[in-house]
Amino acid sequence: MEKKKDSYSRRAEIHSIYQTYTSGLETLPARALLRFLHKDQMELTANEKTVESLIDRYEIADTAKKSRSMTFEGFLRYMESKDCSVFDPSHSSVYQDMDQPLSSYFISSSHNTYLTGDQLVGKSHLDAYVCALRKGCRCLEIDCWDGADLEPVVYHGYTLTTKILFKDVITTVEKHAFEVSAYPVILSLENHCCEEQQEVMARYLISILGDKLLTAPLDHVTAEELPSPNKKKVKVAQLLSDLVVYTRSVKFISFSHSREHQSCFENTSMAEKTARKLVKAADFVRHNQRFISRIYPRGSRTSSSNYNPQEFWNVGAQLVALNFQSTGKPMDLNDGRFQDNGGCGYVLKPAILMSSQTVFDPGSSAHHSRPVHLQLKVIGGSSLPGPKSKVMDVFVRVEIHGIPADSTKKSTKSVKNNFLNPHWDADMDFSIRTPELCMLRFCVRNQTALLTSDFVAQYTLPFSSLKKGEWIKASICSSETCVITLHIRFL
Repeated sequence: MEKKKDSYSRRAEIHSIYQTYTSGLETLPARALLRFLHKDQMELTANEKTVESLIDRYEIADTAKKSRSMTFEGFLRYMESKDCSVFDPSHSSVYQDMDQPLSSYFISSSHNTYLTGDQLVGKSHLDAYVCALRKGCRCLEIDCWDGADLEPVVYHGYTLTTKILFKDVITTVEKHAFEVSAYPVILSLENHCCEEQQEVMARYLISILGDKLLTAPLDHVTAEELPSPNKKKVKVAQLLSDLVVYTRSVKFISFSHSREHQSCFENTSMAEKTARKLVKAADFVRHNQRFISRIYPRGSRTSSSNYNPQEFWNVGAQLVALNFQSTGKPMDLNDGRFQDNGGCGYVLKPAILMSSQTVFDPGSSAHHSRPVHLQLKVIGGSSLPGPKSKVMDVFVRVEIHGIPADSTKKSTKSVKNNFLNPHWDADMDFSIRTPELCMLRFCVRNQTALLTSDFVAQYTLPFSSLKKGEWIKASICSSETCVITLHIRFL
């Protein structure tokens, strides 16, 4: 009995809705569970088989199983499972059109992929490539320099970062490139090698990657169009001219110069400062409809910090490269963005960025005559991470990241001395004009002083991947036991 009371007090809001559907009975009958799925979870396709499956997976009491019903403990296990995730389960596999030109996709991209730390004395390691690939990264950077005994090396030039062999990097890529995603990997080679060692690089690329390496144009592709991600081959970017096929890097001069002189298989690579000056120009969106743009962190970010990728996604830049070894909000946004479409590393850009009829201006809020209204109640949490010996006053910050007019944040009040099972019961209302570009981030923080707080946990997902349900939960850290419960409505 004590165990049941603990469960009830731990998740009072879930127990309340459980009681609503049991209608005085000791357990929740299958037919009532089905009504809950239809009415509250808005899972209109759920049927008797769905309910039977949930009972079999989450109910452990033999008596309830035999009567095809659910105890509160079983219902709680279900409510804190992936089946109630805030992330739309249909987006956890590849569901988008993968036959559009490469320029039509956001592509998960890494900067200085070889580094595990800062850019001055940090270590270069093959594991950094493995980690990036296992996160679905599809564009890897390889900085190549002359090495001893005609063996090209990879490191951050003119610094004290450690060196790894180029051939080992390519071997690692060959082994892990398609473990998580079957779609193309772009190797961005920053080449500082002499001609002799460039030839060594080319031989390694050909011999190690073999038929995974794209060495000639695809037959069906016209001179005016890039291939689609469905053409599943490794692609190589920059220099080594005989091997460069579709992503040859050229210097950006102006939008008019690109329109007149740039070929579709050429891409422009620019630092964040340069790209930020172009963001306000409507021509940047049009440029990215045809050409691939790669944005990378400014050189002064010696600690391997990151910029906000959202501002460059807003104009349709495809290769928004980040330092994957650095944690923080930019990488949280990147992880959330590329959680979509099965985590394959390619996410189709929304139609507003690809339309030839009207040019999208992220600086304007007049793109939708009727904004989407999101009503959200942050109810409570359970098992938040934190030291048991430390007092924590936790609150939830809900952030909208999108065009400037949509970007905002709201917070609950902090709950004193309770990080295991805090209860906020806070209502929030957001008006969103361009939801197809928005990211939604839930961030749990510990209030340390009146105006300061520390990070505890977070969860980020695209607004378009938000599950349409009445009672759903959001995982806010990697542990399945750490959840916050939400009540969400769209108007």
